Amino acid sequence: MKKILVTGGLGFIGSHTVVELQNKGFEVVIIDNLSNTTIDVLGQITEITGTKPDFHQIDLRIKNDVKDFFKNNHVDGIIHFAAYKAVGESMGEPLEYYENNFNSLIYLLQEMRDRKLDNFIFSSSCTVYGQADKLPITEEAPVKAAESVYGNTKQVGEEIIKDTSKAHNINAIALRYFNPIGGHPSIKIGELPVGVPQNLIPFITQTAAGMREELSVFGNDYPTKDGTAVRDYIDVVDLARAHIAALRRLIDKKNKKSFEYFNVGSGNGSSVLEIINTFEKVNNIKLNYKIVGRREGDVVVAFADTAIANKELNWKTEISLEKTLETAWKWQLKQTV
Repeated sequence: MKKILVTGGLGFIGSHTVVELQNKGFEVVIIDNLSNTTIDVLGQITEITGTKPDFHQIDLRIKNDVKDFFKNNHVDGIIHFAAYKAVGESMGEPLEYYENNFNSLIYLLQEMRDRKLDNFIFSSSCTVYGQADKLPITEEAPVKAAESVYGNTKQVGEEIIKDTSKAHNINAIALRYFNPIGGHPSIKIGELPVGVPQNLIPFITQTAAGMREELSVFGNDYPTKDGTAVRDYIDVVDLARAHIAALRRLIDKKNKKSFEYFNVGSGNGSSVLEIINTFEKVNNIKLNYKIVGRREGDVVVAFADTAIANKELNWKTEISLEKTLETAWKWQLKQTV
């Protein structure tokens, strides 16, 4: 049985990936500092899978704590989610984003180098492409100057991994996510941000639940079909399964280069207003929203060409947008009862 370290494993994407790993027979150890989640998620994972993952509350910015963990734990691979992840927030808190996202990555890679560990999967982002010249976005699209501090941490993070993998014989895959949404069909885990949501779907669900007075739609003057920004929304369970596919590729030595990267999305672009309208329709509820000014750091349109990931990882999305938005609302209702 392979033991996999999942950093940020009690977060939104991390927790769903832990569930999929355990369902596939992997032993999982989680590191999380609980800065954007709660320890309750550990119990929920255990309820879903019947197995309690090994958990360590560690801040990966503290180098000695990272060293101590690896002194006492051998792992066969690492899936690295632990990072700050909000575009808007990153523009106002650049130093916090650079410190957290770079230091945690570097300290993990140093331990892999020193202990001759292999198999590293990086939680990257479609923000590395900036505003792409051609749509849908393929892996051949140039990596442009980042539109946000968050995006820059993903760009430079990939460069750090690429250089490290080449120099120290570490095999790695970066998965460039588009917009993960939804929740587990058990309704036991989902997206539950601490404080004010920074992403669209939890803001929609919290507004629908009456926790927020209204939803702000950032800009309606973009050159899109209805003037609002367009994104590629992928169900979080589909995304979690992409990590399993990438991990198997590395463990089975099927990777073609020491560092590879793949787009992970649905392949469809939906505008903010389309998401709102679809949410209202499938859940039979009306949302209170208003149009406000554009948000700094946002690109206009981004959606994926997933052909390479479909082929190389033998993976594809299976869950519809309608089902995903229904699950997201059921998850929110469970939090407010």
